[in-house]
Amino acid sequence: MFALVVRFDLHDLAAATEFDRIVSALVTKIAANERGTLVYATHPVEGDPLARIFYEVYESRTALDVHEAQPWTREFLDNRDKYVRDVRVEFLSDGPAKGLPA
Repeated sequence: MFALVVRFDLHDLAAATEFDRIVSALVTKIAANERGTLVYATHPVEGDPLARIFYEVYESRTALDVHEAQPWTREFLDNRDKYVRDVRVEFLSDGPAKGLPA
């Protein structure tokens, strides 16, 4: 299993609205097409209307590579700077969990 957390800080409320629209469409495509993507959860941050957190869990590092090669993911990654002023990615080590494969 391979997991990561990504924090996006957005430019302004207009950017946040468009970012959320794009992400909603992205998650629909991921859910329909990516068997190796086990969890792809996106969240606004309470008290910070310009922040979003993604929690992503993949079967393996290879599954992440497959995810990042998909045309819908490439489009998102190639265009996110229009909306995002800062991004922070943290790769996670395995740990105790409920609801995830062992």
